[in-house]
Amino acid sequence: MVEIQFKLFASLTRYLPAGSERHRTTLSVPDGTSVQAVIDLFKLPQEQVHLVFRNGVFVPRSERHSQAVQAGDELAIWPPVAGG
Repeated sequence: MVEIQFKLFASLTRYLPAGSERHRTTLSVPDGTSVQAVIDLFKLPQEQVHLVFRNGVFVPRSERHSQAVQAGDELAIWPPVAGG
């Protein structure tokens, strides 16, 4: 098992487990768990998973199944945001 920080922003924060603080939670996942598997664990609507960053580096949709999280990683996800 590896421990990571999982962060959700804006409208996605409602998918965090109860007791999560400041839009984040600490997770323990099996070694080799993909970025997409973490997303799936929280049943996030795929159309709402817009920006995904692993340790501050953007993870394109095409790489989310192949990139595995590692101990100490921070995975942060934002929904589509509009503004001006």
